[in-house]
Amino acid sequence: MKIDKQKLQIAMANACVVSKDLQKKSTLPRGTYLNVVTGKSVRPATIGKIAKALNVRVEDLIQMESD
Repeated sequence: MKIDKQKLQIAMANACVVSKDLQKKSTLPRGTYLNVVTGKSVRPATIGKIAKALNVRVEDLIQMESD
C-alpha cells in the first residue's frame, strides 16, 4: 500500500501536527516513517498506525488504484 502525500499533508494540517511529532505519535521507526512519507509501498499496519495517530480512516490516506 502507498500513502497519498497530499492526503497525508491535509490530514496533518487538520490535526495541527508536524512531521517529527507524527513520527513519534505513530511509534514508527524513523526509517519506516520516511518510507511512508516518500511514497514507498509499506505494510497496511504501518499506514494504520499513521491513520490512528492522525485520527482518520486509512481510506482517507491511501492512494486509490485510479489515482
